Amino acid sequence: MLYGQQFEDRADAGRRLAAVLSGERIGQPVVLAVPRGGVPVAAEIAAALGAELDLLFVRKIGAPSNREVALGAIAGSGQPQVVLNDDLVGLCGATSAYLDAEAARQRTEIDRQRRRYLGDRTQVPLQGRNVIVVDDGVATGATLAAALKAVRLQAVASITLAVPVGPPETVRLLARSADRVVCLQQPAGFRAVSCHYRDFAQVTDQEVVDLVTRPAAGPP
Repeated sequence: MLYGQQFEDRADAGRRLAAVLSGERIGQPVVLAVPRGGVPVAAEIAAALGAELDLLFVRKIGAPSNREVALGAIAGSGQPQVVLNDDLVGLCGATSAYLDAEAARQRTEIDRQRRRYLGDRTQVPLQGRNVIVVDDGVATGATLAAALKAVRLQAVASITLAVPVGPPETVRLLARSADRVVCLQQPAGFRAVSCHYRDFAQVTDQEVVDLVTRPAAGPP
């Protein structure tokens, strides 16, 4: 079932976000896509802005009793940053040994993803850059909030979060970790990201590889 105004697909959402971001006058941006769903959205933004496109690898650190509950996340590659919600860690009774083991497991998955998508390519240095973090939508925002904090630890100049759709309360939460948030639709009756797309087909690994390796656009 569809709700409200729809995006045709992720590329359409990316073009609509790019139209807004073009007016933000963000100097020398680098666009970071959350794979896999965020990549087609981010590719349109990077092309429109003449910006570098790279990937933001992020994996949730789940609670011992329920892996769907995000205690935090590990984000980045090379030296991924672990960001935890200390209040939730205390409530769930997660031990240091559990957190270390879970972080190590997710770090291994990040390394696998990086090799699959980027091969030997060196990722774009973020220090001093104006970073635009892109996903295809957001629901609870717990993992993405941790990812934004991890990006901040890399001494970036600014962080812009760009997502096509998300619930108002989540957008307010994420605004605490970003300098600006661009969210095109914030429905009060939000149910799921997929409800706001006519075509929400799963993005394949090969699509990610094709998009991140295609020639970069020149300056707009």
